[in-house]
Amino acid sequence: MRRMHRVLVGIPVYCEQRYVTNVLREVRRYHRDILVVDDGSTDATPMLLAQQPVEVIRHAENRGYGRSMQAMLRWAHFDGFDWLITMDCDEQHEPASIPDFMQAICRGESDVISGSRYLVSTSSDDAPPGDRRLINRTITDELNARLGLGITDAFCGFKAYRIEACRRLSLDVDGYEFPMQFWVQAVAHGLRIEEIPVRLIYHDPTRSFGGPLDNPTSRLAHYRGTLHRELARCRDLLPATALDGFETPAACRSTCCEP
Repeated sequence: MRRMHRVLVGIPVYCEQRYVTNVLREVRRYHRDILVVDDGSTDATPMLLAQQPVEVIRHAENRGYGRSMQAMLRWAHFDGFDWLITMDCDEQHEPASIPDFMQAICRGESDVISGSRYLVSTSSDDAPPGDRRLINRTITDELNARLGLGITDAFCGFKAYRIEACRRLSLDVDGYEFPMQFWVQAVAHGLRIEEIPVRLIYHDPTRSFGGPLDNPTSRLAHYRGTLHRELARCRDLLPATALDGFETPAACRSTCCEP
């Protein structure tokens, strides 16, 4: 008899009082095991979460998207889940796509199932802000060239992670640049990756990243800095193309990616 997978849906939130009740109501139509990481919300989000039948991790202050991802992966591991599906709480990820991730999980062919807003285009897709699309394409192309990946969307937060496979990784990036570290370590440790299409939705293209990251040039440089540091740290486990075109400081060598 085939063993049933235990799957946790994890949702990081920060000041999402506008969306959180409706999003969680919709998610519960498709799945019951739900964890929310409240990353230091200062609006009514904590009060609204207290009314929901979900598990909640509360950060006393805002610690960043990457820190919330780390917390969800740890919770899933210690609570015995096989998979973690992550999604955002701003109605830009459709809970109706959760069954698509579940089907991919049941196929058992991958360790990472990554949603892509650009894998399949539909007439219902929204137009992404120009700077976000350009940065996504630029970073995605660089990841593909350096790591031998074939992905189309480096930044989509709608993903499924096999917990046992992710235990090999040493993830410690706290901010929005978390995907840079994740993709490098996923390749370094041989995780099997596939993409599935999800709808491209942008309700609020003016939403802030915070501080200097609102400047597209600064944001791209920030992402690249983290990417290059992680490539250097994991250089011995990566393709020869990984470090093409930049110098590797000796200080960037680390044991974090050693098998």
